[in-house]
Amino acid sequence: MDLLSVEAREAGRSMEAPACILELLGMLVYVGAWLCALASTILPQWLTMSTSLLPIESYDLGLWETCVVQDIGGIECRSYDSLLGLSSDLKLARILMCTALTVGLLGILVAIPGLHLIKSCKDYDGHQTKRTLTITGGVLGMISGVLCLVPVSYIAHMAVMHFFDEKVPDVVPRWEFGDALFCGWAAGFLLMVAGLIMVTSSRCSQVERHPVPQRRSQAKSTDRNRRKHSEYV
Repeated sequence: MDLLSVEAREAGRSMEAPACILELLGMLVYVGAWLCALASTILPQWLTMSTSLLPIESYDLGLWETCVVQDIGGIECRSYDSLLGLSSDLKLARILMCTALTVGLLGILVAIPGLHLIKSCKDYDGHQTKRTLTITGGVLGMISGVLCLVPVSYIAHMAVMHFFDEKVPDVVPRWEFGDALFCGWAAGFLLMVAGLIMVTSSRCSQVERHPVPQRRSQAKSTDRNRRKHSEYV
């Protein structure tokens, strides 16, 4: 009986390794994607524009400020004067990006106690709790990724629509994609991937923990059969 329990524990520990690797990979991608989303929210390079009239200057449009960049290395930024004076596109992008950051940070804080490396809740009910925390953190990560992709894709769509608008003369400068948009796309995609990895790791740990109770029940049944056989003899 003791040998079987020891073997079951060793087998469980060896099978927990893939789940731990997935959890660590998912958490690293999770944190990196959240930082990337934070950088995308702060950076003013959501849209860029350069004119042929002033080739030495270019303009950057962000969620919080606009900047004038000169070729000699100078940059001058000015924040928006009034919140009510902002366009509906910028208001929506601000709200969704801040919501994505909040949901992503909440998912990270929820998923950390569910990691196998955190030495807490080692009984059966505790493992169920850790698995629930991991799944919840992963789902929040995927929601955060969707919330991040929506404003970035919407701003990019509006820029494309205005760029190819035939009503606007060709001499009028147009906004183009900035670095923050690409950073936001990468952040949203990585947040969804990280959430999927976290959910997959919890599913792997669930599958791996089932054989241990089965072995214990088999050991108990064989012990009972041996006792009955000895009584008959």
